Formats: sequence, C-alpha cells, structure tokens
Amino acid sequence: MPSGDHYFSAAPASPENHRRIRVTLAGRDVEVTTAGGVFSPDHVDSGTAVLLSNTPPPPPGGQLLDLGCGWGPIALTLAIESPHATIWAVDVNERALDLVRRNAAALGLTNVNAVLPDDVPDDIGFRSIRSNPPIRVGKNELHGLLERWIPRLEERSDAWLVVQRNLGSDSLQRWLAASFPHGYSVHRSATARGFRVLKVRRHGSPATEPIDIV
Repeated sequence: MPSGDHYFSAAPASPENHRRIRVTLAGRDVEVTTAGGVFSPDHVDSGTAVLLSNTPPPPPGGQLLDLGCGWGPIALTLAIESPHATIWAVDVNERALDLVRRNAAALGLTNVNAVLPDDVPDDIGFRSIRSNPPIRVGKNELHGLLERWIPRLEERSDAWLVVQRNLGSDSLQRWLAASFPHGYSVHRSATARGFRVLKVRRHGSPATEPIDIV
C-alpha cells in the first residue's frame, strides 16, 4: 500500500486490483471478491480463522454485528449460519464495505447490511458482536471503538474478540474488565496459534450514564 494508506483508511489510495479467491466459510467452499487496500485480501487471516473456530453458533435471529468487517469473512459466516438474523457489517473503509455487498449478493445472502459506523441506527442493540478488531489503529482509537459498541450488547449477550497475544491481548483483557466492571464479565475463552479469543458477556441493564468517548 502507498505510504499512509492503511486497511483502516476511509478511502484507500492503492489500486483496487479486484481478485477472486476461494475460501471456506461456515463449512462451505465459496468464491469471494477481495481487493487491495483492505485487510488480508488473499485469504482468511489467522486471527479471523481462530475466532470463527472458537466461538459458538451465532443466535438464530436478531441483530448481529461484525465490527471491522474487512471484505466480510465474519459477516458472511454469520449470514450463512443465521439466515433469519440481520447482520451489520461495519467498517470505516468504503472499499471493504463495497466488497462485503458484492460478496453477500454473489452468495445470495440478503440479510447483510454493510455500512459505515454512523449509519447503524442508534436504537439497535445486538444479540452478538464478533470482531477481529483493528489493533493497529492505536490503543486510544481501539478503546474508543469498544467503548462505543460493547454497551450496545443486549442483556445476556456476548461480544467475542480475537487479539494476537504479542499485540496486547492480555492488556486489552485487563482494560475491558476495568472499563466494564458493572453488569459485564470478561474472560479468555480460547488460545490458539498465538491469538486469544476474549468473551465479554453483558449480564445487566444499560448504564444510566452515557460513556464519554474522547
């Protein structure tokens, strides 16, 4: 990618170079479209593969969130496994969102909404969040992202996050536990291939005071 051009750029300057790759999603061998300027364009990255292999089947209905969707491996998997649920694939990268829409259409998945963060209606709560979060955006940006979305879990619902161990998974687990001490629990659900899968469970009611995101 050109200097300053990242997979979390809103509009990557690098050439798209659309390509077709074969991947396995939800036990199905499928062909998807990826492109330059998005995360892991040549395959399902190791972290996402660990997340998909170490999380339970998603809820059969309701609203499900893939936070930082890239070209869509998590969102497409959720859509295949839960055809009666509505999947929100959220990313700041417009090119990634276009790819998710293309891939959902090609696979006949009509339950995927690929949108920018601000385009998710404020009144929607999620029965599950699945995410390979963009660790490389920096700690402050990452914390702000999680402070924004984890409180939108419905009661008795879970967020599942995969983080590379040497990129701060243990410190993120500690931060999550300290940041969501009331009505939530945080624990390490799985470890594989140098990654941790963290589970954030919402037990109680929404906080009475909004969280200030700096």
